[in-house]
Amino acid sequence: MNKMIRKDCYVVYLILLYLLLFAFTFYSCSEKTAEIKVERSFYYWKSALKLTGFEMNRLDSLHVKTIYLKFFDVDWDASTHQAIPKAKLQVPDKRLFLKYAVIPTVFVTNACMRQNDSAQTILLAGKIYGLIKDICETNHINTLDEIQVDCDWTASTRKQYFSLLRSLKQISNKDISATIRLHQIKFLSKSGVPPADRGLLMCYNMGNLKNPATKNSIIETSELKKYTGNLSSYPLRLDVAFPLFEWKVLFRENSFKGLIENMPAAIFAHSFALKNNGRIEILKDTLLAGYELKKGDVLRTEESDITEVLAAATEINKRLKNTRLRVSFFHLDSVTLTKFTPNELESIYSIFR
Repeated sequence: MNKMIRKDCYVVYLILLYLLLFAFTFYSCSEKTAEIKVERSFYYWKSALKLTGFEMNRLDSLHVKTIYLKFFDVDWDASTHQAIPKAKLQVPDKRLFLKYAVIPTVFVTNACMRQNDSAQTILLAGKIYGLIKDICETNHINTLDEIQVDCDWTASTRKQYFSLLRSLKQISNKDISATIRLHQIKFLSKSGVPPADRGLLMCYNMGNLKNPATKNSIIETSELKKYTGNLSSYPLRLDVAFPLFEWKVLFRENSFKGLIENMPAAIFAHSFALKNNGRIEILKDTLLAGYELKKGDVLRTEESDITEVLAAATEINKRLKNTRLRVSFFHLDSVTLTKFTPNELESIYSIFR
């Protein structure tokens, strides 16, 4: 009798164990399946919207449905003592609006925020939304669900900037997203959390651009990791953007002088330039692609290397806890896109599945 009881108990134990294992496996698989729903997107950051066939084909091949489209910049005009729009979007090609969802994006300079108090930001929000509506109506953009504001705010301007976001939300009654720099994640107590519906983490421009010793200010995974310790606990839903662009950083007498973009490496094949460890030393005064370069100038080449971007995406994926996520590339440009194969870009998107 005791043996039968023990045998029955053992059978019940096995059944319960099996059910627990099944439930755990089912739960784990369900969690994994529902872990992240990824929406693919791109930034378009030029003032004239005119897509090439190559650009549209690349968007289609990657199944991109959403474009962050820069409508205009907002900067402070010292002569008139007011915030003014600059680089307003011109739209000679409206095909994009037929195929893709557009998110109007406005870049606001931190200098502009320094010159406005909280009361003035209410008026500024009204002007920004008014111009966004005008651009949408002029170009027959019929769907406006979200507005993104891009600003590298600091502790000294957070009050004004956050007031601007709150006012824009109240005036527009739209979802408001705000770009988030890595330093604003790391120094959360100083930077604060913007009053937005969602944030977009910019995983680029993370190094010290003006330091001659910096290797690559655009993206380095080792540098990225210094800023992401608090990422999983950041109290705002985050999307994420990765770089595709490149540039050259100009130094004169070891001092930062500016950025040079869209200058192909082949142009430095002549005797006036010397390549060494990613640096290009100018050997004589020359005019190069419209830039006046002097003997002794040094150009540091910075790129969005696919290996670094993949490593950065892997690091971010470990820390984000979203169930829904928009993954973007900066930015949509034929010259930039030719340096990446569709499979390479697909592999970055796929990390977040």
